[in-house]
Amino acid sequence: MTTSSYCFSSTRNHITHSNFLFLNSNLYLPKQRNHVALDQGTKKDLVLNITKSSFSLLSTKNYHKSTRLYASLSESSSEHQENVEDSELPGMAQAFHISNKTASAISICIAVAALSLPIFMKSLAQGMGLKIKLLSYATLLFGFYMAWNIGANDVANAMGTSVGSGALTLRQAVLTAAVLEFSGALLMGRHVTNTMQKGILVANVFQGKDTLLFVGLLSSLAAAGTWLQVASFYGWPVSTTHCIVGSMVGFGLVYGGPGAVFWSSLARVTSSWVISPVLGAAVSFLVYKCIRRFVYSAPNPGQAAAAAAPIAVFVGVTAITYAAFPLSNTLPIALAQALGCGTLGAFIVNKVIRKQLGHLLDKSKSTEQEPHEESAPKSIGFLSDIAGPTGTQLEIVYGVFGDMQILSACFMSFAHGGNDVSNAIGPLAAALSILQGGATGGELVIPLDVLAWGGFGIVAGLMMWGYRVIATIGKKITELTPTRGFAAEFAAASVVLFASKLGLPISATHTLVGAVMGVGFARGLNSVRAETVREIVTSWAVTIPVGGFLAVVYTWLFTKLLPHIF
Repeated sequence: MTTSSYCFSSTRNHITHSNFLFLNSNLYLPKQRNHVALDQGTKKDLVLNITKSSFSLLSTKNYHKSTRLYASLSESSSEHQENVEDSELPGMAQAFHISNKTASAISICIAVAALSLPIFMKSLAQGMGLKIKLLSYATLLFGFYMAWNIGANDVANAMGTSVGSGALTLRQAVLTAAVLEFSGALLMGRHVTNTMQKGILVANVFQGKDTLLFVGLLSSLAAAGTWLQVASFYGWPVSTTHCIVGSMVGFGLVYGGPGAVFWSSLARVTSSWVISPVLGAAVSFLVYKCIRRFVYSAPNPGQAAAAAAPIAVFVGVTAITYAAFPLSNTLPIALAQALGCGTLGAFIVNKVIRKQLGHLLDKSKSTEQEPHEESAPKSIGFLSDIAGPTGTQLEIVYGVFGDMQILSACFMSFAHGGNDVSNAIGPLAAALSILQGGATGGELVIPLDVLAWGGFGIVAGLMMWGYRVIATIGKKITELTPTRGFAAEFAAASVVLFASKLGLPISATHTLVGAVMGVGFARGLNSVRAETVREIVTSWAVTIPVGGFLAVVYTWLFTKLLPHIF
């Protein structure tokens, strides 16, 4: 038996005589995977009762009521259908809450730009033969591929905790990171040199083998990019530096022998698997416990947070300015300038907090309660489990630390663009130098258009795939709030900054993952998802060997396809 075509259900739903009355009875019956089995008599009684209720609803008195009820049900059904369709969209469209067509258009525009922009770059061997130009074009595409994967994976270092805590939406995080990553790559990337001069390979082994060295650099970019893409697809935060190191080591061992590798440098890199997460976890544990001890346990947690924020900004900006961006080579002048920058930052943050949260701070003063004798500070230990604030106090604390977390995320994003772009641009610039007859030794000066090219690749990667690793850092390791996110991000930035100045082998990715775990441990061992941590650690362990293996494979393929480059 078929039904008429004017049923109110979607055409996707199969209508039969047994469910027709359910669909038109103005009753909301949620769909469930497991249905209760009914005997034939129960079915008949249920259908009869629904039929009677339907006719009674269609009477004159109840007509308008039933119409309004059906309208509300129809609206709810359409909203549910929209949500279902949104959840079925591909990853990029669903992550940014845009249509599938818009996501496809963005991807196509990025692809067209990546293929066409190298034609207009000065680094494309202008004035040389067609063969060199084609090889230069291919080299630029390999560099873009590596930069794209750096953006897809490493953007979580800066923005993952901010998104996980709710301080920034995913769209805001990606747009902010896009501007800052590109700016950092363009403004700070010139200070980096190629990977060959970071103590990975012994350059003398490859003297007189320019063709092999060029192929090895290209293979390293392809191998590191391939593994990063696999890791990003599964949401694993891995170190881009380790990817390049593994690729270069694999190429050097097979095509240069054991003497072509600085083994001490490789040992330092592998030791960072332990040093980075342990230091990050320890510092974030202490920072979060300090927040709970001195802010949460204060008589007025909101006022305590508002007072602590400028102090933290002063210390952070002063240390960062002095250690990472010294404005003068003279110690007293550099220190005075750093203190001035810290004071200015603290003043600005204090003004912003008072302007945004002033009405809540005034309200909190009137509701402040005197601490009871049994809850005096002397009875609270540093490791004690302290209950968090509620109501207005919680709103103020989260507002203050949310703003602080955004500031730290912006700094980390800018610094990441300037530092890690070298993992793509360094080998790219070295390969272009070899290809175009430059010197294979000495420090390379990276052209401005190549820096911009690397920045564009990072931005493209974080826009198209960055949400995958952000979800792992921000949500899958442990639950984050603005205070927990700030503790993790502040700890990671501090450890990376000072460990780098001391020459310790540190990975920013590993440090941040450890910092997020440390915040989780501060709340209890059960607050950290062991399965996610196990997957991440496994991806770290296989990064260098997989990168080396892929580099050997790519080198073999390229030497077969391009037997006579010069």
